[in-house]
Amino acid sequence: MDILLGLLAIIVVIGIAFLMSNDRKNINYLGIGIMLVAQVITTWFMFETSIGNWVIQRISDIFNRLIEFGTSGVSFVVGGLMVDEGGGVFFFNVLLLIIFFATILSVLTYLRVLPVLIKYLGGFISYITGLPKVESFNAVNSIFFGQSEAIIAIKSQFHHLNNNRLYIVSASAMGSVSASIIGAYMQMLPAEYVLVALPLNMFSSLIIASIIAPVIVNKEDDKVDIKEVSDSKSIFEAMANGALDGGKIALIVAAMLIAFIASLELVNAIIQSVFAGTTIQQILGYVLAPIGILMGIAPSEVIQAGGIMGTKIVTNEFVAMLELQPLVDTFSVKTVGIVSVFLTSFANFSSIGIIAGTVQGINAEKGAEVSRFGFKLLIGATLGSILSATMAGLFL
Repeated sequence: MDILLGLLAIIVVIGIAFLMSNDRKNINYLGIGIMLVAQVITTWFMFETSIGNWVIQRISDIFNRLIEFGTSGVSFVVGGLMVDEGGGVFFFNVLLLIIFFATILSVLTYLRVLPVLIKYLGGFISYITGLPKVESFNAVNSIFFGQSEAIIAIKSQFHHLNNNRLYIVSASAMGSVSASIIGAYMQMLPAEYVLVALPLNMFSSLIIASIIAPVIVNKEDDKVDIKEVSDSKSIFEAMANGALDGGKIALIVAAMLIAFIASLELVNAIIQSVFAGTTIQQILGYVLAPIGILMGIAPSEVIQAGGIMGTKIVTNEFVAMLELQPLVDTFSVKTVGIVSVFLTSFANFSSIGIIAGTVQGINAEKGAEVSRFGFKLLIGATLGSILSATMAGLFL
């Protein structure tokens, strides 16, 4: 029964995307089918096979070791201010780890490890799906870098991008997460769900965006000018640049958390003054309950889980993860997995402004276009998150 509901959820998601499509005649059904199969194989491999479990465990172990190293650096600077287990200061214990992960990312870019990996993985995805190289490259790039960085990486290709191609590029940026903050996510959620969300979200973003905004590209326009050399002059400069970028990200996330959590409390206070005992999370829970049940969430948990998913859409994933974290031991394993995968993306209202602002800085005309289809972009990215979470739920 759960499998049938999950399949129905996938059909509903793809059906909504189809209804939103602006060029149904040119949808690449073969490419979409290949990506759906790739999602099934990826999820099955990671959840159902001993090799897949071993891979997840090893990757998780690597991240845990990196978190330990990062914590050592944080402790040296703010050790006297940190609270031991049982308390915990979120900014010190979670967000400052972003600095170390951003440093590693910058060094791997300087050493040409990531650019080469992204180049060939993007090329492989383009080859098997028939999607344009720019969009495929950007989808892979979005796994490792933030929304702004991933888009800036293809700025030299913007003159080739029509509105549909621009939508797909923006959707990949919104539907993914940055590798620099994965360590922070893993401090709050089970590592296996965060890790499986990365490839699932990459494919989901391309699937939904390719239905909503299909593209046909001439070969002469389908070229990717991949920059394989870092701007840093030495490995030490790469470390410094990564640390500074990570510090900015940590401060931005902290500022957004203060604003969103405070605003959420304000909205709840207003709602409760009219409807006693009611919160915006409960309202969002009821709104998302139907799709939540189809995704595989237990009926007894769907209102609370739906509220967390809704909170992520209207605020950001960190706020929602903080709500889910204390419930990990009370929710069923399946619900935790589904909600965790759903939360592991940038699909929220604030991302519209971030992406539109980034594109605006590259090309004012195209930036205005992103602003115009911003709400459609959020709906598409949310459908992608639902697709990824449902796919994970089929194997839990």
